[in-house]
Amino acid sequence: MTNDVETTSIVNGGLRDETGVKVWKEGLPMLLDLYDKYGVKATFFYIANFAKQHPEIIKIVQERGHEIACHGLTHKHDKAFDVMPFDEQLDHLSTAKKILEDIAGEEVISFRAPALRVNFDTPRALMEAGFKYDSSVAPQRMDMFMSLGSKNKMQWFGAPRAPYIASSENLARKGNSPLIEVPVSSFVVPYIGTFMRISPTMNAITRKLLYLETKNTNKAINFLIHPNEVITEENLHLETQRRASSYIGYLLSDVLRRKLKQKNLGEDALQLFEKEIKYWTIKGYGFQRIKDIKVE
Repeated sequence: MTNDVETTSIVNGGLRDETGVKVWKEGLPMLLDLYDKYGVKATFFYIANFAKQHPEIIKIVQERGHEIACHGLTHKHDKAFDVMPFDEQLDHLSTAKKILEDIAGEEVISFRAPALRVNFDTPRALMEAGFKYDSSVAPQRMDMFMSLGSKNKMQWFGAPRAPYIASSENLARKGNSPLIEVPVSSFVVPYIGTFMRISPTMNAITRKLLYLETKNTNKAINFLIHPNEVITEENLHLETQRRASSYIGYLLSDVLRRKLKQKNLGEDALQLFEKEIKYWTIKGYGFQRIKDIKVE
């Protein structure tokens, strides 16, 4: 179970400090209590600037035995890793890593890019910054055209489905770098909180297919959720922020995606998520942190 901790307001769109406070005081405690109930050890990927503003979001997770991981310095779309050159990526990663390590008092070795946006410079930047794990690839995921950075995400079609040693030139390919890629699970559609909420029925089918694929193997299943999915916010009817450069991209990745993502938020999301955890618990699956995964 992996969690992206950020300040994105799903209802209002864009990054909001007020959403961050609700994530800290409401979303994280609800997820942590749910994980305690089922004995889950999880990984939390933090936006470093958010953690710097509210260090408590690190402490409350760390004291429960979960992994503190990096989600970059900022979630601003113009600072996505697929648009930054190598030097800027390395600076962002090094700065974010130090912020998180200073708060946590321990080494941070796992990374996930905001919106899963990376490019061919990202592996080298991760290695030079001292990261050992990445989780920014979603193999054979077909909804990429509704998200930003879809051109680079085409690499996902050929990505391995189980954790692997990544190439030093492409996170979506096997290689012999020091980096271990732990892909976000998918089966045409991603196995994530967003799709769990948009279509619980489709998500149940995805979950069943992943179970059939993994029940006789050691393949890790990686579910992605955000604490901001289990909170409720007032709809301020703010205008959708335009992030995509083309009008078609704006309609798909901004307007339509925002509308779909508003389904089953708050308590409904928490109940749906508990069903996911309960399913794997009944099936006898265990839960581990990203940094505990081994690849032969």
